[in-house]
Amino acid sequence: MQPFLAALALARRDFFKLRRKHAAPEWAMWVMTLLVALAWGLGLLLVALLFGGRWPTPAEVLQVAQPMLLTALLIAVTFHVVYTAIERLASDRFLAWVNGEPGLWVNLFFAGTSMLCVAFGLGLAFLLLGQLPGMDRVNWAPQRSWISVSIAAVFASTIWGLWAWQQWHEEQLKRQAQEAQLRLLQAQIEPHFLFNTLANVHSLMDHDLPLAKQMLASFTDYLRVSLGTMRKPSSTVAQELELAQHYLQLLQVRMADRLHFEITADEAARQQPLPPLLLQPLVENAVMHGLEPSIDGGTVWVRANVVGRELRLEVQDNGLGLEAGQAGPRPGARRGNGVALANIRERLLARFGPQATLVLQTAPEGPRGTLASIIIPLEPTPT
Repeated sequence: MQPFLAALALARRDFFKLRRKHAAPEWAMWVMTLLVALAWGLGLLLVALLFGGRWPTPAEVLQVAQPMLLTALLIAVTFHVVYTAIERLASDRFLAWVNGEPGLWVNLFFAGTSMLCVAFGLGLAFLLLGQLPGMDRVNWAPQRSWISVSIAAVFASTIWGLWAWQQWHEEQLKRQAQEAQLRLLQAQIEPHFLFNTLANVHSLMDHDLPLAKQMLASFTDYLRVSLGTMRKPSSTVAQELELAQHYLQLLQVRMADRLHFEITADEAARQQPLPPLLLQPLVENAVMHGLEPSIDGGTVWVRANVVGRELRLEVQDNGLGLEAGQAGPRPGARRGNGVALANIRERLLARFGPQATLVLQTAPEGPRGTLASIIIPLEPTPT
């Protein structure tokens, strides 16, 4: 029951928005369509009964209810089919426009679409349901019907416009709150990264002071290049991959031949926006918990690709793997507390919503290793 209600909650949130891909499953969107049709049908039924001149008997109520509910269902199905077609066929730029600020032209678009859908649904209902008992209580005279439809559509669109304007401003306030939360989470991850790197330098000072100095100099150069990017509210996949490359090159000063890495990304993925330092903790975990405790070291693969309407970021290593970490502390291994992973999940939720996920699993290739995958749904953006 709980998954069913959760799916309906997602469908309710996206029901009045045109999206290429909804968070809710398709069946939940259809259930919402049926519920909306039921609500409108009951409303029309109440109006028909109140203006009938006298209070009807239960039998008369049943006679009127049949055509009213079926008419509302046909109108709702018309809306569902038309808006689904727009979502599938319209350009990303158009979808971004209709989901943006609900200005005059956006309201006119929805008003015109609503009038056409209601008119088509009423016409279809008249053709299919005109002979049902109780339909004689509704005035189907063309002139009065079209005037009534137009007035009702304009009124409903005006109400929708006011509601959409309020919803849009609420979303802007929520977005501002989310940005503040992101900055707080980012402020937490920055010292985590800095302290871990300084700990690496400190560990070298006891047995290899020249190498520690070399690593500290490389670390200073790295900070000079990256600190400005880390302080920005938003970054790109290309910038995050560049930071990951600099970081891995920095660690190679200490680990030498025990650390190898490969970074690959397609051009579409490189251009996508990303919160700063989102990949950094995953790369850091791959080295610190996967490769560093291993005598032979290993390789880190960082990949970024756009697959369909999703951005997929992967950090994979062939180190000791998740099972070794669950078996207990290893000699020379740093014990993690899960703060970095929790931070990433919270930042994904704040920026992209519940559709964005972070999954940690055993690497599918090779006898050992870990694969961390981030999947972010891509929203249509204006061009």
